[in-house]
Amino acid sequence: MDQQFMFDFNYNSNHLEGNTLTYGQTKLLLLFGKIKGNALMRDLEEMKAHNVGLEMTKVEALDKERPLSESFIRELNRIILAGDFYKLSNNREYRYKIHTGVYKTRPNSVITVTGDMFDYASPEETPGLMADLIKWYNTEEKKARLSPIELATMFHYRYIRIHPFEDGNGRIARLIVNYILYRHGYPMVVIPNADRKKYLDVLGMCDSIVGQEPFQGANATLEQIHVFVDFISAYVEKKLIQAVQIAKGEIFEIIETDKKEIDTVIDTVIDTVSTQILNIIEQKPKITIDEIVTRIGVSRRTVTRRIDSLRSEGVIERIGSDKTGYWSIKK
Repeated sequence: MDQQFMFDFNYNSNHLEGNTLTYGQTKLLLLFGKIKGNALMRDLEEMKAHNVGLEMTKVEALDKERPLSESFIRELNRIILAGDFYKLSNNREYRYKIHTGVYKTRPNSVITVTGDMFDYASPEETPGLMADLIKWYNTEEKKARLSPIELATMFHYRYIRIHPFEDGNGRIARLIVNYILYRHGYPMVVIPNADRKKYLDVLGMCDSIVGQEPFQGANATLEQIHVFVDFISAYVEKKLIQAVQIAKGEIFEIIETDKKEIDTVIDTVIDTVSTQILNIIEQKPKITIDEIVTRIGVSRRTVTRRIDSLRSEGVIERIGSDKTGYWSIKK
């Protein structure tokens, strides 16, 4: 489950922000550090860095003695964006440097579907609003009046209305949602790229209720964003149900990516696993399936499937019993 979540979360959260790696490329990159096909170097760097940020988030969430801090969020931004870089202006007339891990020094805004300009907090407002947000979160966490889902959803919405960094704000918001859920014993969730329009529409509905001023957004109430709470709750509920089904043996995996996006490049992953299995068997014919799993670092189910496939294709065979026998590669 952890490995599959790693693929799904990294792929979808980055795709929501325009990353061009396919699902298969993402899986191949995170499993083996390899890539097949064309890919932008920046997209490769950010996908790998985002996975580092995910692991960092999990470690931080489990440290119950340490409260959420601005320094952690700034470090998370620096990590997932893989250091400073240059970005083209919207009119593509000039490029400017993105300083990661520090709050924005220029205003940021977005054009809505109606063509209107929607402004986030100004650079001058940002430090104070972020300090207030972190103080609010740590206070509410101690009070325990809000459920973890409500707490996570409110943080996401308030944070997005501040938009404290020049880049990476959406990814940080979704990482902190999972930081809060994981910290309180809930499963981490994925907002699929396929649900991007619904995700943005729900946030837009909240904006129309809360108001356009950044200060209003940074202090939104639970009642004002109840549609977003319902939106996130649905993903958590689905994940909890699936986790119970996994435990009961009713299902064998949880995939949180739209099936249409799991492309044919995934065959490359399968080929890579098969090649590694053959290399290992050639070096150590008496090796067990569990030892192969440990060496390759993929699930036992994946290794078993590939071995069964190689056997049915007549590439390998097992001589003797599972305990005392050995593998033979048919030349």
